[in-house]
Amino acid sequence: MEKLIKGIHHVTALAGNAQKNLDFYTGILGLRLIKKTVNFDANQIYHLYYGDAQGNPGSVLTFFPYDGLKMGRHGKGMLNTTTFSVPLDSIEFWENRLKQFGVNYKEPQLRFETEVVIYFEDHDGLGMELIFNDNDKRTGYHKGPFNESNAIRGFHNVEIWHEGYEQTGGLLTEYLDHELIAESNNRFRFAADNSSGNYVDILCEPNSLRGLAGSGTVHHLAFKTTDKTSQEKIREKIVERGLNPTEILDRNYFTSIYFKEPGGVLFEVATAGPGFAVDEDIDHLGEELKLPLWFEKERETIEKALSILTLNDLK
Repeated sequence: MEKLIKGIHHVTALAGNAQKNLDFYTGILGLRLIKKTVNFDANQIYHLYYGDAQGNPGSVLTFFPYDGLKMGRHGKGMLNTTTFSVPLDSIEFWENRLKQFGVNYKEPQLRFETEVVIYFEDHDGLGMELIFNDNDKRTGYHKGPFNESNAIRGFHNVEIWHEGYEQTGGLLTEYLDHELIAESNNRFRFAADNSSGNYVDILCEPNSLRGLAGSGTVHHLAFKTTDKTSQEKIREKIVERGLNPTEILDRNYFTSIYFKEPGGVLFEVATAGPGFAVDEDIDHLGEELKLPLWFEKERETIEKALSILTLNDLK
């Protein structure tokens, strides 16, 4: 039977200052700003999307930046780390780049005996990692100092902390088409598609404090499904599980349902299309403030409430 869930679609986090967020993810990490829009549930707040050249699912990290938002706390019941995949031979490049911009990082560590990872945090404290591998054949965004030998290709995995892995793992395997594919100490790895960009790691951290939402924390994790037909089937399964999903919501670039998994992390299931070129040419993604049709009548008020953002040249 064909799987309804195809892997990870995107990760959405909370941030503080929007310009600092833009500078970090485009200027330091070299991701492409693929969409500048607003939070559809709070339309005087930006929703910034970053990813590869086309904004392919599995590469997209998005933010709701709230100026002055109090910093959150990593902990149980939260997705605490998002890991990007980069070429194996780019360790020296990335260590030098993080040093160049004053980003503190941990020395490279080995995971699952084969994965070399570096942990760091953005200016808001969001947990990030780079994994160095040559198994990932996706193409990153090439601009400035970034090319085939060092550019971020997309996600590798996300990391959720819980008391134990059983309840969330059960949801992933029984209702969301995942399989347990690896485990090491307190880390349990699940995947719907056993390839880089689609791994969900659950860490058993019973002694950790519970996480607190705020800047530098993840708002939700979105899984990818093909279309609204498969999305409706997933929604029916989630209803059967008793997790009270939302109705299907139009997010302009995809449609979505949301629900909280047993450990408290907000999950989304988003369709693969129509994609980010629906209202902007692929060569000019992220250049203008894009609003869904139902917000256009409020454009003047919305634009006045938003700060002016400047996309600076890569160094």
